[in-house]
Amino acid sequence: MRTAIFGGTFDPIHTAHTRVAAEAANRFALDRVLFIPSAHPPHKPAGQTTPFLHRFRMVELACGSDPRFVPSRLEEHTTVSYSIDTILKVKAALAPGDELHFLIGADAFAEIGSWRRSAEVLQAVDFLVVSRPGYDYPIPPAARVHRLETLALVISSSEIRRKLESGGAVPELHPQVLAYIQTHGLYR
Repeated sequence: MRTAIFGGTFDPIHTAHTRVAAEAANRFALDRVLFIPSAHPPHKPAGQTTPFLHRFRMVELACGSDPRFVPSRLEEHTTVSYSIDTILKVKAALAPGDELHFLIGADAFAEIGSWRRSAEVLQAVDFLVVSRPGYDYPIPPAARVHRLETLALVISSSEIRRKLESGGAVPELHPQVLAYIQTHGLYR
């Protein structure tokens, strides 16, 4: 089985997330993409994200569009969500011969040297790095990288939150995710 970890804050998840995951699954013959919302991302101060259960529910709704997309609560009870811990947990559940990949944007990948136990992260998985065509980023010598050059999807969760706050239209959200946000009064 070929699996990719796709982690993030997903605050909220949007169509660029699922389009990139579908493109990666198609191009690299992935059997599944694990969407793993960070319960407590190390780069965000506590209390700056929407509660985990809301973010997870939105991920569940967005993942309904493709049977290869699997929402995961793997980081739900962690104190801080570090990629190395998540990778090791996922690897422990794989069968011999299964392949594990890590789907990541080029901007985040460029910062991988600052990650907790980055040398172990680089050894543990192959990276599917999403970037716009021709974008150059540093690749550490130990990294196994497969480029996924895609159309520039200039959608950001922070911009979506601003649109939601001001009551603007948000075509970048899956309709079910938008309905959930409205029902629960999120991002006001």
